[in-house]
Amino acid sequence: MNLSAIIGKKIEQTQAFLEDGTRVPLTRVFVGDNSISQIKTSEKDGYMAVQVAFGKRNKISKPLTGHLKKAGLKNTPRFLREIRVDDVAGFESGTVVTPEEVLSAGDKIDVVGVSKGKGFAGAVKRWGFHGGPKTHGQSDRHRAPGSIGQGTTPGRVYKGKKMAGRMGSDRVTIKNLEIADVKDGEILIKGLIPGPKNGLVMITKIGENKKFKPLFSIASEEIVEEIAEPSDSEVIEGKEKADKVVDAEVEIEEKLEANETTEVSEESTAEEAKAEEVYDEKPSEETDEVAEPSDSEAMEGKEKSEDSK
Repeated sequence: MNLSAIIGKKIEQTQAFLEDGTRVPLTRVFVGDNSISQIKTSEKDGYMAVQVAFGKRNKISKPLTGHLKKAGLKNTPRFLREIRVDDVAGFESGTVVTPEEVLSAGDKIDVVGVSKGKGFAGAVKRWGFHGGPKTHGQSDRHRAPGSIGQGTTPGRVYKGKKMAGRMGSDRVTIKNLEIADVKDGEILIKGLIPGPKNGLVMITKIGENKKFKPLFSIASEEIVEEIAEPSDSEVIEGKEKADKVVDAEVEIEEKLEANETTEVSEESTAEEAKAEEVYDEKPSEETDEVAEPSDSEAMEGKEKSEDSK
Protein backbone atom coordinates (compact mmCIF):
# COMPACT_ATOMS: atom_id res chain seq x y z
CA MET A 1 0.00 0.00 0.00
CA ASN A 2 1.62 3.22 -1.19
CA LEU A 3 -0.55 5.78 0.59
CA SER A 4 1.34 8.95 1.40
CA ALA A 5 -1.20 10.46 3.81
CA ILE A 6 -3.54 9.49 6.61
CA ILE A 7 -6.32 11.14 8.63
CA GLY A 8 -5.96 11.64 12.38
CA LYS A 9 -7.55 13.16 15.45
CA LYS A 10 -5.55 15.36 17.81
CA ILE A 11 -5.59 13.95 21.34
CA GLU A 12 -3.32 16.12 23.46
CA GLN A 13 0.07 17.81 23.76
CA THR A 14 2.75 16.28 25.96
CA GLN A 15 6.53 15.93 26.20
CA ALA A 16 9.23 13.25 26.35
CA PHE A 17 12.99 12.77 26.25
CA LEU A 18 15.28 11.54 23.50
CA GLU A 19 17.99 8.97 24.10
CA ASP A 20 20.58 11.75 24.34
CA GLY A 21 18.57 13.47 27.11
CA THR A 22 17.00 16.23 25.01
CA ARG A 23 13.46 17.13 26.03
CA VAL A 24 11.06 17.54 23.10
CA PRO A 25 7.40 18.62 22.86
CA LEU A 26 5.07 15.97 21.44
CA THR A 27 1.54 15.81 20.09
CA ARG A 28 -0.47 12.60 20.34
CA VAL A 29 -2.63 11.88 17.31
CA PHE A 30 -5.06 8.98 16.95
CA VAL A 31 -4.91 7.46 13.44
CA GLY A 32 -6.20 3.94 14.05
CA ASP A 33 -9.64 4.31 12.47
CA ASN A 34 -8.88 4.79 8.75
CA SER A 35 -10.51 2.70 6.05
CA ILE A 36 -10.90 2.92 2.27
CA SER A 37 -14.41 3.91 1.18
CA GLN A 38 -13.93 4.50 -2.57
CA ILE A 39 -11.33 4.16 -5.30
CA LYS A 40 -11.28 6.70 -8.14
CA THR A 41 -9.65 5.85 -11.46
CA SER A 42 -8.53 7.96 -14.40
CA GLU A 43 -10.87 6.08 -16.78
CA LYS A 44 -14.01 6.86 -14.78
CA ASP A 45 -13.19 9.99 -12.77
CA GLY A 46 -10.32 11.52 -14.75
CA TYR A 47 -7.77 11.12 -11.93
CA MET A 48 -6.52 8.47 -9.53
CA ALA A 49 -7.23 8.82 -5.84
CA VAL A 50 -8.32 6.88 -2.79
CA GLN A 51 -11.16 8.09 -0.60
CA VAL A 52 -10.41 7.44 3.09
CA ALA A 53 -13.09 7.34 5.78
CA PHE A 54 -12.34 8.29 9.38
CA GLY A 55 -14.25 8.52 12.66
CA LYS A 56 -17.76 7.47 13.65
CA ARG A 57 -21.16 9.12 13.68
CA ASN A 58 -24.69 8.17 14.70
CA LYS A 59 -26.92 10.02 12.24
CA ILE A 60 -26.33 9.58 8.53
CA SER A 61 -28.06 10.75 5.34
CA LYS A 62 -29.53 8.39 2.77
CA PRO A 63 -27.07 9.27 -0.02
CA LEU A 64 -24.15 8.57 2.32
CA THR A 65 -25.82 5.33 3.41
CA GLY A 66 -25.84 4.09 -0.18
CA HIS A 67 -22.27 5.23 -0.74
CA LEU A 68 -20.97 3.35 2.32
CA LYS A 69 -23.04 0.30 1.43
CA LYS A 70 -21.15 0.03 -1.87
CA ALA A 71 -17.86 0.29 0.02
CA GLY A 72 -18.88 -2.44 2.46
CA LEU A 73 -18.08 -0.43 5.58
CA LYS A 74 -19.74 -1.52 8.81
CA ASN A 75 -19.26 1.74 10.72
CA THR A 76 -20.56 5.08 9.51
CA PRO A 77 -17.58 7.47 9.28
CA ARG A 78 -17.62 11.09 10.28
CA PHE A 79 -15.15 12.37 7.68
CA LEU A 80 -14.32 11.47 4.08
CA ARG A 81 -11.12 12.74 2.47
CA GLU A 82 -9.41 11.98 -0.84
CA ILE A 83 -5.71 11.17 -1.14
CA ARG A 84 -4.06 11.31 -4.55
CA VAL A 85 -2.05 8.24 -5.57
CA ASP A 86 0.06 7.33 -8.61
CA ASP A 87 -1.47 3.88 -8.99
CA VAL A 88 -4.69 2.43 -7.56
CA ALA A 89 -3.52 -1.17 -7.95
CA GLY A 90 -3.56 -2.98 -4.62
CA PHE A 91 -6.33 -0.88 -3.07
CA GLU A 92 -9.73 -2.39 -2.22
CA SER A 93 -12.82 -0.74 -0.83
CA GLY A 94 -13.57 -1.61 2.78
CA THR A 95 -9.98 -2.43 3.79
CA VAL A 96 -8.58 -0.94 7.00
CA VAL A 97 -5.53 1.31 6.75
CA THR A 98 -3.14 0.87 9.70
CA PRO A 99 -0.73 3.67 10.63
CA GLU A 100 2.29 1.33 10.31
CA GLU A 101 1.51 0.91 6.60
CA VAL A 102 1.82 4.65 5.97
CA LEU A 103 4.12 6.13 8.63
CA SER A 104 7.10 5.07 10.71
CA ALA A 105 9.41 6.69 13.26
CA GLY A 106 11.73 9.22 11.67
CA ASP A 107 9.43 10.26 8.81
CA LYS A 108 9.16 13.93 7.89
CA ILE A 109 5.54 15.09 7.56
CA ASP A 110 3.28 18.04 6.85
CA VAL A 111 0.22 18.45 9.07
CA VAL A 112 -2.90 20.28 7.87
CA GLY A 113 -5.59 21.30 10.35
CA VAL A 114 -8.07 24.02 11.27
CA SER A 115 -6.75 26.39 13.93
CA LYS A 116 -8.65 27.25 17.09
CA GLY A 117 -11.32 29.91 16.70
CA LYS A 118 -10.75 33.01 18.86
CA GLY A 119 -13.72 35.15 17.82
CA PHE A 120 -13.55 38.87 17.03
CA ALA A 121 -10.10 40.23 17.91
CA GLY A 122 -8.47 43.64 17.75
CA ALA A 123 -5.49 44.57 15.59
CA VAL A 124 -2.99 44.17 18.45
CA LYS A 125 -3.99 40.58 19.23
CA ARG A 126 -4.78 39.57 15.64
CA TRP A 127 -1.78 41.06 13.84
CA GLY A 128 0.67 41.97 16.61
CA PHE A 129 0.42 45.77 16.25
CA HIS A 130 2.46 47.69 18.82
CA GLY A 131 -0.32 50.13 19.57
CA GLY A 132 -0.09 53.88 20.15
CA PRO A 133 2.15 55.87 22.49
CA LYS A 134 1.68 55.39 26.22
CA THR A 135 2.68 58.95 27.21
CA HIS A 136 1.84 62.62 26.48
CA GLY A 137 -1.84 62.28 27.24
CA GLN A 138 -2.59 59.33 24.99
CA SER A 139 -5.05 57.73 27.38
CA ASP A 140 -7.20 55.83 24.87
CA ARG A 141 -4.81 54.99 22.00
CA HIS A 142 -2.79 52.15 23.55
CA ARG A 143 -4.36 49.34 21.48
CA ALA A 144 -5.76 51.38 18.58
CA PRO A 145 -4.80 50.36 14.99
CA GLY A 146 -3.87 53.90 13.92
CA SER A 147 -4.19 55.26 10.40
CA ILE A 148 -5.63 52.93 7.75
CA GLY A 149 -4.82 54.83 4.55
CA GLN A 150 -4.30 58.15 2.74
CA GLY A 151 -6.77 61.01 2.21
CA THR A 152 -8.11 61.92 -1.23
CA THR A 153 -5.88 59.46 -3.07
CA PRO A 154 -6.83 56.65 -3.26
CA GLY A 155 -9.86 57.68 -1.21
CA ARG A 156 -10.51 54.14 -0.01
CA VAL A 157 -8.98 51.32 2.06
CA TYR A 158 -6.95 48.73 0.18
CA LYS A 159 -8.13 45.14 0.19
CA GLY A 160 -6.29 42.97 2.67
CA LYS A 161 -5.59 45.80 5.10
CA LYS A 162 -4.75 44.39 8.52
CA MET A 163 -7.56 45.43 10.80
CA ALA A 164 -9.70 44.03 13.60
CA GLY A 165 -11.91 41.06 12.70
CA ARG A 166 -12.58 37.37 13.13
CA MET A 167 -9.48 35.50 14.29
CA GLY A 168 -8.74 31.79 14.01
CA SER A 169 -10.66 28.89 12.42
CA ASP A 170 -8.31 28.97 9.44
CA ARG A 171 -6.78 26.14 7.44
CA VAL A 172 -3.17 25.95 8.67
CA THR A 173 -0.29 23.80 7.40
CA ILE A 174 2.70 23.07 9.63
CA LYS A 175 5.62 21.79 7.56
CA ASN A 176 8.68 19.61 8.25
CA LEU A 177 7.52 17.98 11.45
CA GLU A 178 8.85 14.57 12.48
CA ILE A 179 7.29 11.29 13.61
CA ALA A 180 8.74 10.29 17.00
CA ASP A 181 6.92 6.98 17.45
CA VAL A 182 4.08 4.86 16.04
CA LYS A 183 2.25 2.38 18.27
CA ASP A 184 -1.24 1.18 19.28
CA GLY A 185 -3.06 3.16 16.59
CA GLU A 186 -1.41 6.41 17.69
CA ILE A 187 1.49 8.49 16.46
CA LEU A 188 3.70 10.90 18.40
CA ILE A 189 4.68 14.01 16.45
CA LYS A 190 7.62 16.16 17.50
CA GLY A 191 6.25 19.67 17.83
CA LEU A 192 2.78 21.19 17.98
CA ILE A 193 0.02 21.03 15.40
CA PRO A 194 -2.97 23.33 14.79
CA GLY A 195 -6.46 22.76 16.10
CA PRO A 196 -8.18 21.95 19.38
CA LYS A 197 -8.43 18.56 21.06
CA ASN A 198 -10.39 16.05 18.94
CA GLY A 199 -9.75 18.25 15.90
CA LEU A 200 -9.33 16.62 12.49
CA VAL A 201 -5.85 16.71 10.91
CA MET A 202 -4.39 15.43 7.65
CA ILE A 203 -0.87 13.99 7.91
CA THR A 204 1.19 13.74 4.71
CA LYS A 205 4.57 12.02 4.47
CA ILE A 206 7.20 14.05 2.60
CA GLY A 207 10.46 12.26 3.40
CA GLU A 208 12.66 10.67 6.07
CA ASN A 209 15.12 12.05 8.58
CA LYS A 210 18.46 10.26 8.21
CA LYS A 211 19.69 11.68 11.54
CA PHE A 212 16.65 10.50 13.49
CA LYS A 213 17.08 10.18 17.28
CA PRO A 214 14.50 7.88 18.91
CA LEU A 215 12.70 8.55 22.16
CA PHE A 216 14.14 7.26 25.41
CA SER A 217 12.41 4.00 26.33
CA ILE A 218 12.84 2.16 29.64
CA ALA A 219 11.59 -1.13 28.21
CA SER A 220 14.55 -1.70 25.90
CA GLU A 221 15.79 -5.18 25.02
CA GLU A 222 19.03 -4.84 27.00
CA ILE A 223 17.27 -3.80 30.19
CA VAL A 224 14.70 -6.56 29.75
CA GLU A 225 17.51 -9.09 29.53
CA GLU A 226 19.14 -7.68 32.66
CA ILE A 227 15.95 -7.81 34.71
CA ALA A 228 14.90 -11.23 33.40
CA GLU A 229 13.93 -13.80 36.01
CA PRO A 230 16.88 -15.96 37.18
CA SER A 231 17.04 -19.70 36.54
CA ASP A 232 16.72 -22.36 39.28
CA SER A 233 20.50 -22.89 39.49
CA GLU A 234 21.04 -19.14 39.87
CA VAL A 235 18.43 -19.01 42.62
CA ILE A 236 20.16 -21.87 44.50
CA GLU A 237 23.57 -20.21 44.13
CA GLY A 238 22.13 -16.95 45.40
CA LYS A 239 20.64 -18.67 48.45
CA GLU A 240 23.96 -20.38 49.24
CA LYS A 241 25.81 -17.08 48.98
CA ALA A 242 23.25 -15.41 51.22
CA ASP A 243 23.56 -18.20 53.82
CA LYS A 244 27.36 -17.86 53.80
CA VAL A 245 27.07 -14.12 54.33
CA VAL A 246 24.68 -14.63 57.24
CA ASP A 247 26.99 -17.24 58.85
CA ALA A 248 29.95 -14.88 58.51
CA GLU A 249 28.00 -12.05 60.13
CA VAL A 250 27.00 -14.33 63.04
CA GLU A 251 30.63 -15.37 63.59
CA ILE A 252 31.77 -11.76 63.59
CA GLU A 253 29.10 -10.83 66.15
CA GLU A 254 30.09 -13.75 68.40
CA LYS A 255 33.76 -12.75 68.26
CA LEU A 256 32.91 -9.17 69.10
CA GLU A 257 30.79 -10.27 72.06
CA ALA A 258 33.59 -12.57 73.30
CA ASN A 259 36.15 -9.76 73.09
CA GLU A 260 33.85 -7.40 75.00
CA THR A 261 33.30 -9.95 77.79
CA THR A 262 37.06 -10.63 78.16
CA GLU A 263 37.84 -6.93 78.33
CA VAL A 264 35.11 -6.39 80.93
CA SER A 265 36.38 -9.31 83.05
CA GLU A 266 39.97 -7.99 82.94
CA GLU A 267 38.85 -4.53 83.95
CA SER A 268 36.72 -5.91 86.79
CA THR A 269 39.59 -8.02 88.18
CA ALA A 270 41.94 -5.02 88.09
CA GLU A 271 39.40 -2.86 89.93
CA GLU A 272 38.84 -5.58 92.54
CA ALA A 273 42.60 -5.92 93.16
CA LYS A 274 42.93 -2.14 93.66
CA ALA A 275 40.00 -2.15 96.09
CA GLU A 276 41.53 -4.95 98.16
CA GLU A 277 44.85 -3.10 98.40
CA VAL A 278 43.14 0.07 99.60
CA TYR A 279 41.04 -1.89 102.06
CA ASP A 280 44.11 -3.66 103.50
CA GLU A 281 46.02 -0.36 103.99
CA LYS A 282 43.30 1.76 105.64
CA PRO A 283 42.39 -0.49 108.59
CA SER A 284 46.11 -0.93 109.59
CA GLU A 285 46.63 2.84 109.81
CA GLU A 286 43.45 3.39 111.77
CA THR A 287 44.31 0.59 114.23
CA ASP A 288 47.80 2.04 114.72
CA GLU A 289 46.39 5.46 115.52
CA VAL A 290 43.71 4.20 117.88
CA ALA A 291 45.74 1.34 119.45
CA GLU A 292 45.50 0.94 123.24
CA PRO A 293 48.69 1.89 125.29
CA SER A 294 50.79 -0.77 126.93
CA ASP A 295 51.05 -1.24 130.80
CA SER A 296 54.43 0.56 131.06
CA GLU A 297 53.11 3.52 129.08
CA ALA A 298 50.05 3.65 131.35
CA MET A 299 52.21 3.67 134.53
CA GLU A 300 54.42 6.46 133.15
CA GLY A 301 51.37 8.51 132.36
CA LYS A 302 50.02 8.18 135.85
CA GLU A 303 53.34 9.20 137.41
CA LYS A 304 53.56 12.31 135.19
CA SER A 305 50.07 13.35 136.13
CA GLU A 306 50.79 12.96 139.86
CA ASP A 307 54.04 15.03 139.61
CA SER A 308 52.19 17.80 137.83
CA LYS A 309 49.63 17.92 140.61
